[in-house]
Amino acid sequence: MSTARQRTVEAVVPAVRQLEGGGFEVRRPFPTATLAQVDPFLLLDHMGPMDLGPGEAKGAPDHPHRGFETVTYMLDGAMEHEDSAGHAGRIGPGDVQWMTAGSGVIHSEMPVETIRRDGGTVHGFQVWVNLPAKDKMIAPRYQEFAAGQIPEVRHGDGVRVRVIAGKVDKVRGAVETHTPVTYLHVTLPPRTHLDAPVPASQNAMAYGISGSGEGELVVYAHDGDVVRVTNDDETEARHLLLLAGEPLGEPIARYGPFVMTTKAQLVEAVDDFQAGRFGAIAR
Repeated sequence: MSTARQRTVEAVVPAVRQLEGGGFEVRRPFPTATLAQVDPFLLLDHMGPMDLGPGEAKGAPDHPHRGFETVTYMLDGAMEHEDSAGHAGRIGPGDVQWMTAGSGVIHSEMPVETIRRDGGTVHGFQVWVNLPAKDKMIAPRYQEFAAGQIPEVRHGDGVRVRVIAGKVDKVRGAVETHTPVTYLHVTLPPRTHLDAPVPASQNAMAYGISGSGEGELVVYAHDGDVVRVTNDDETEARHLLLLAGEPLGEPIARYGPFVMTTKAQLVEAVDDFQAGRFGAIAR
């Protein structure tokens, strides 16, 4: 007999619309005045879906990062990136880029040239994952996976789970993480649910991409070891992200794109950036 306990909902947080980067709009459930973070997650931005005309596309031109990881997951459209460490690439629908900023990089993320010129649809997510204090100054690293490299679990009732990080039904995600992190894209047909095992010690949340609860973040209590996500609609499918992670429980000193453990480290990060020690993107 199973002894698994289903977690209850602790809070429902609506996303707040705001401008980011070069002036593109995002829906952000945190960090906001309502919710600062969900340790080890620092930020969740829902980009779009935006139907853009010629010349309307904006992105995040050259900007620094230190002390954490950025995760970009595209549903529609395509983004191109480059950085001061010499990395460059492109991610499109279903692709994932997991960047470990570590000791620091200058990074650029922009819609691809064809979208900037001709217009198109852009839809995706960016999540920031904190690094433990001991790893904040590790060398920058990229993990990029095309859509076909992301394993998918299918259930008999039509439920589909793309396993970006973590494990579902013994299927492990493609991404290597520094601490235990789960990142799932769940598709629920009408009148279905998914029970995802998550250790009670971990923080867990679900964000509605479409269907009921779209634009809302559900944060779960620590009173069980199973997170249930449901679709009670009779006709429409529901898409959502399910995120979970072991909290670091460490102090955070945060200023824009720098996330360190102490204020002294934060001052050092700003000084290093202003002195040009992060390098520059070669063009």
